[in-house]
Amino acid sequence: MEYLSLIIGALFTQNFVMVKFLGICPFLGVSKKINTAAGMGMAVTFVMAVASAITYLVNLILGSRFEYLQTIVFILIIAGLVQFVEMFVKKSMPSLYNALGIYLPLITTNCAVLGVALLNVQNGYDFIQSVLYGTFAALGFTMAIVIFAGIRENIDEADIPKSFRGFPIALVTAGLMAIAFMGFSGFSI
Repeated sequence: MEYLSLIIGALFTQNFVMVKFLGICPFLGVSKKINTAAGMGMAVTFVMAVASAITYLVNLILGSRFEYLQTIVFILIIAGLVQFVEMFVKKSMPSLYNALGIYLPLITTNCAVLGVALLNVQNGYDFIQSVLYGTFAALGFTMAIVIFAGIRENIDEADIPKSFRGFPIALVTAGLMAIAFMGFSGFSI
């Protein structure tokens, strides 16, 4: 029951993009096409899940003696994982690599990725909870970005006033999605 609550929270009630407003840069930048958004979501999911596991173990080993280095060490771990993902995507899916552009290496500085590692420590999660939280927070990010991309693809075909076309309507849509996700906040298990 505790794990289910953690999963529901990471996906819906504490969604990183829609509720915590972390990871907005790739959310807005890579959400014009569903395929690109899904690719970014897969990359972020891999990095967040593995980073959650590794940062938990590193934090366990280093303990509170090196708390002042925690953020730097976590960023280095995340940067290494992102480099691995970037090499893999470049080699195996060149079209996705080109579509993601600068946003792929920017996963390193994505505050959602660092945020999940720091929240795992702050909330005192054990190894399984850390990995679950990281994985499902990333899947929540993926869900939000793919839904947003689908809406944006449909909006491109709609008759929208000239002053709202492009980025303004994307911001309005993101705001309405955030309100919808906040509706989950009263949900508990």
